[in-house]
Amino acid sequence: MSTVALVGRPNVGKSSLFNRLLKRSAALVDDRPGVTRDRHYGRLVVDDREGLLVDTGGFELASEPLSGPVNTQINLAVEECDLVVLVVDGLLGCHPRDLELAALIRRTGRPALVAVNKIDSPEKENLGADFYQLGLENIQPVSAAHGLGVEDLKTALYPYLEEALKSDDQAAEVPKVAVIGRPNAGKSSLINRLLGQNRLVVDSTPGTTRDAVDVTLEIEGRPYILVDTAGVRRKGRVSEKLEKLSVLRALKSLERCDLAILVIDAAQGLADQDAHIAGYAFERGRPVILAVNKWDTVTEKNRVRADFQKDLELKMAFLEKAPWLTVSALKGQGLQKLWPLVDEIMAQYRRRASTAEVNRIITAATEAHTPPQVGRGRLKFYYSTQASTGPPSFVLFTNHPEAVHFSYKRFLINRLKQAFGLTLVPVRLFFRSRHEDWAKSPPKSFKKLPGKKYRK
Repeated sequence: MSTVALVGRPNVGKSSLFNRLLKRSAALVDDRPGVTRDRHYGRLVVDDREGLLVDTGGFELASEPLSGPVNTQINLAVEECDLVVLVVDGLLGCHPRDLELAALIRRTGRPALVAVNKIDSPEKENLGADFYQLGLENIQPVSAAHGLGVEDLKTALYPYLEEALKSDDQAAEVPKVAVIGRPNAGKSSLINRLLGQNRLVVDSTPGTTRDAVDVTLEIEGRPYILVDTAGVRRKGRVSEKLEKLSVLRALKSLERCDLAILVIDAAQGLADQDAHIAGYAFERGRPVILAVNKWDTVTEKNRVRADFQKDLELKMAFLEKAPWLTVSALKGQGLQKLWPLVDEIMAQYRRRASTAEVNRIITAATEAHTPPQVGRGRLKFYYSTQASTGPPSFVLFTNHPEAVHFSYKRFLINRLKQAFGLTLVPVRLFFRSRHEDWAKSPPKSFKKLPGKKYRK
């Protein structure tokens, strides 16, 4: 797919323009410069054509923190793209660093245009004339904040895009894997190792990753999407607005992913915050793989392994024996076991059972363990079915849905997991009354007595 890269100095509005062109809040935006650090990709559609739009970090002087890795990401984006869009600040005028970037673009020989941002009224369009000194002829005045000139910019991008492909159902089947964890656990390093390239900015300073970045890769011909996320600290330690937004993005990524890889620092062990992060995934019904990273730094491996298993059973009992691997993102150790485990989990995550099978399992379970007494009668199950996948969710119709004890619910869930081989994924079970519709609109032969249920 053809690629369009947005480059420019910090705080000129690249991420805002990126969001405006994609028509969604895909990139994190803040007033302070240097928010974006990694290359961020999105699918750009203009009429009947499409391509990849790339947001990059701000081009900085070598003396600035993380300027080297960020500038490397910019150079890589320029080298791989079909069109470069140099975003500049129209209100501040042409900056020496704009000239430096324009010279870099001309040396690559890539087609380029200049998007003069922050032109929020027609009266300011003449400010774009100052940027002809960049040596790039196509000047497009725009306002990412208000949308002025964006349609003209899309028209300029149109020739560089490719004919849109027909929608493919297989795209929805690509597993989306969120890589989550505490700051500095090695999430970005792990993704870089899996990709075999420095796709994400890595630094020893906690909080290097700020936005949730999607990365596509293929393993033996099978596509996957990895989502790198910002580190999640305890709420009491999160005070800055930008970090709060980053944490919200990280947790939001769990809602659009199929499973999560929780990266844990082997040197620090399993912390309470790791259990909290795993709880976020569990609440959203996402299966979790625990990747104990930096295993190459552990000396007493047998002792640490035993201690980790005890902590796992104590702090993460809710995960029900989630699989965990010892890995090293630095040296690539243990990662060969990851993808077969992901495939096995995805097969369970999308498992669909027939209604006849579900009813047979529930019937056998109730015969083996009789439902408890409810008032003068007994709890009865009339009908059961699988409502959805991802995660597998089942619905049981009963005479007293509110009276099902959590222990009996757990018993039924375990029977379903055992029968259908759903050992690595969470299973949801809901109870419904077969007379729920009557409660909303009862038949004429029924009337409601004071303080009692409907009776004939």
